[in-house]
Amino acid sequence: TIARIHHAKQIILSRLENPPSLTELGALVGLSDRTVRRGFQELFGISVFNYLTEKRMEKAEQFLRGSHMTVTEVANIVGYSHLGHF
Repeated sequence: TIARIHHAKQIILSRLENPPSLTELGALVGLSDRTVRRGFQELFGISVFNYLTEKRMEKAEQFLRGSHMTVTEVANIVGYSHLGHF
């Protein structure tokens, strides 16, 4: 189970702009969505949603500091289709 939770983390990192739902993530790693949620919290001390948000914000910061992209462009790149949610 631990290896599968780590795999779920890698899937999230590779799909920040279009992450799978918890149900899809669970299916991809062969676990229930509940097991993914609980295991993620236990292993990493953060919820799946908060981890996704944290990684998106880190990537957005890199783009904003290291490029001449607009905030709207960066928001779209990191997976926010509505600027207000970003």
